[in-house]
Amino acid sequence: MRRIGLVINPIAGMGGRVGLKGTDGKLEEARRRGAEPRSPARAREALEGLRKRAEGIELYTYGGEMGETAAIEVGFSPVVVGYPDGEGTDADDTREAVRQFLEADVDLILFVGGDGTAVDVAEALQECDGETPILGVPAGVKVYSSVFAVTPRDAGQIAATFEGTERREINDIDEDAYRGGDVSTELKAIVSVPVDEKLQSSKQTGGGTVEALAAAVAADIEADDAVYVLGPGSTVHAVKTELGFEGSPLGVDVYHDGDVLVRDAAESAILDALGERNVIVVSPIGGQGFVFGRGNDQISPPVIHRSEIEIVASKGKLDDIGVLRVDTGDRELDETLRGWKRVRTGKFERRLLKLV
Repeated sequence: MRRIGLVINPIAGMGGRVGLKGTDGKLEEARRRGAEPRSPARAREALEGLRKRAEGIELYTYGGEMGETAAIEVGFSPVVVGYPDGEGTDADDTREAVRQFLEADVDLILFVGGDGTAVDVAEALQECDGETPILGVPAGVKVYSSVFAVTPRDAGQIAATFEGTERREINDIDEDAYRGGDVSTELKAIVSVPVDEKLQSSKQTGGGTVEALAAAVAADIEADDAVYVLGPGSTVHAVKTELGFEGSPLGVDVYHDGDVLVRDAAESAILDALGERNVIVVSPIGGQGFVFGRGNDQISPPVIHRSEIEIVASKGKLDDIGVLRVDTGDRELDETLRGWKRVRTGKFERRLLKLV
């Protein structure tokens, strides 16, 4: 009998689509902007993957929205080890859930959230001198660490079937600095994680020279009459600079015919700015290959459905990536996006890369 402890950070990822680049210290602002919880649906998707292999699985959860509710909705009869202290939930509740899981001697801690949640889980493990492996279900805005499965469903499958573990890194960034355009990851912990090819790599923050690529992309944008949705990251930021405006390096800007329609846009503002023809320009995350679903939740499925997509990247970045990935939260959309894609690497150059 394999014992799995499930803990959900109910507010993880809420800041993404409303343009806050994280929820740490910004929960009320996210709610004011109309943010909806993301992690419960991601948790249910992971649990569905686990449920298919539920024979021999005993599920332990924390109470209410931190695990119990989602588990019951999917069909589990979980062992509830405790409940949040108070009306809301916070990092202390996550740490207490981990402590209770360790008391119950679980074989794996499955958590739903982002890098901040991963840090909370790791800190509780360290406090208890625990060596229990952990596995992340990606639900946060920041998902840079290599302890996460590629998709929620992958997480459920890995949790049910893994045989060995390996040591992997948890990295996190300062969200306030991140909102200001400073992307600098800090190693927070090294933990045991199931061995599986469906785990994501750590994000690489370094990059190569992209000036020629950016100049070529900008020239084509200036000659076009489409509305352009320009994603985050250093590569697309170089395109914004070539267009002559100081864009949001880690946010999404909307540009049309020489004018910046929206800076650092939330999903709703992007949708309002879209025209008859729209083009999304994005660059995959170095080391991971994610085109959508990591750090650019503002470019949501409704935005993608109304737009063409241009993927741009330096040749060096593509050499490191190998494949492209998506995790939009809309499985049907993800399936339609998969296949061979032309990635622009220069003025005329394109490279075929498979989106898996």
